[in-house]
Amino acid sequence: MTEETREYQLGFFHKYLTLWVALCILVGIGLGQFIPGVAVTLSEIQVAQVNIPIAILLFAMMYPIMLQIDFSEVVNAVKAPKAVIMTLVINWGIKPFTMLFFAWLFFRVIWAPFVDPQLAGEYIAGMILLGIAPCTAMVLVFSYLAKGFMGLTLVLVAINSLTMLVLYAPLGNYLLGVADMPIPFLTIFFSIMLYVGVSLVAGYITRIRLIKSRGMVWYETVFLKNMGNISIVALLTTLIYLFMLQGEVIIRNPWDVVMIAVPLTIQVIVIFALGYFVISKIIKITYEEAAPASIIGGSNHFEVAIATAVTVFGLGSGAALSTVVGVLIEVPVMLLLVSLCLRTRHLFPSMLKGKTDPVSEPPQKD
Repeated sequence: MTEETREYQLGFFHKYLTLWVALCILVGIGLGQFIPGVAVTLSEIQVAQVNIPIAILLFAMMYPIMLQIDFSEVVNAVKAPKAVIMTLVINWGIKPFTMLFFAWLFFRVIWAPFVDPQLAGEYIAGMILLGIAPCTAMVLVFSYLAKGFMGLTLVLVAINSLTMLVLYAPLGNYLLGVADMPIPFLTIFFSIMLYVGVSLVAGYITRIRLIKSRGMVWYETVFLKNMGNISIVALLTTLIYLFMLQGEVIIRNPWDVVMIAVPLTIQVIVIFALGYFVISKIIKITYEEAAPASIIGGSNHFEVAIATAVTVFGLGSGAALSTVVGVLIEVPVMLLLVSLCLRTRHLFPSMLKGKTDPVSEPPQKD
C-alpha cells in the first residue's frame, strides 16, 4: 500500500469516525421514533434466521478490509518472531480474559444497582465479543501514524485474521458460558464463518486475480482507493439501522452508553500499556515492532463483533449496543495512544540505526 493511500485512509471518514458514529446514533434513534415500522419490517426479511439487509451491510463492511490484507506476508513472520508471539499471546491469551474481568466487575458489581441483570448480561456478552476480535484494517492506519514497521504490521494483521477463524468461536463459546450467557458453539462458529470466512475468501480471490491481471500498482492506487470508504459507509449505515431498533432503549437508559464506554476504555488502555511498557520491554523488541504489536492488542475488530452480536443475540440486543459503543470510543482512544507512542519512542531501541524509516520508504514496484 502506498504512502499516499495510507494518508487518504485517514481522511474524511476515518479521522472523524467518532463524530459520524454519534451522528448515526442520533439519526437512527430519530428514524426509529418517527417511522418505527421501517426497521421492524427490515428486521423481518430473513432467510434461515439470517437477516438479509444486515448480511449485505456486514459483508460490505468486511470485504474491503480483507482486500487490503496481503496474506503472503505471513511467511515473513519468521523475521520478527518475538512480535508475532507477543501479539498472539496478548490477543488470545490475555485480552479476552481481562475483558471478561472488567465486564464482570462493572456490570455485576459497580453498575449492578443501576442495570437490569438480564440486560447487564447482554452488555457483558457484547464486550466479550469485542475482546476476542483483534483489529485488522484500522491498525494499518494507527501503525502508520505511530511510525511503526508497516511490513510487520501487515504480518500481524494477516496472522490475527487467520487465527480468528480458528479461535474466535471456541473462545467466545467458553467465555460467554463463564459469563452466564451460554450460546451453542455452532451458532458462533457459523456466524464467524459467514461474516469473516466468506469475506476473507472473497477478498483473497479478488486480490490474487486483480493483481495478476492488472498489476500491484493499479490494485493499490486505483482499485483500493475508495474501498476503505465503502467499508465505513456500510458500517455507518448498519449503525443507523441498529439504532432504529435500539433507540427506545437508549432514550430510556441514556447512561447505559456511558456505563459501557467506561470499562471498554479502561480495557483498551490496560492492554496497550501491558504490551507496550511491559511485554515489549521484557522481550526487548524495537520501537518499530513494539508500537504496532501493542496497538493491535489495544484495538478491537468492531466489524466482526457487531456481526456476531447481531447474528447471535439479535439486532435490538444489549450485546449489539455494546459492540456499537466499541466503535464510538475506538478512534479517539487509539489516536491518544498513537500520540503516546510517538512521545515515548526514545524509551526503545530503534531498528533503523541510521537507515531510512521503514514507514517512509518508497513502495516497491512489482
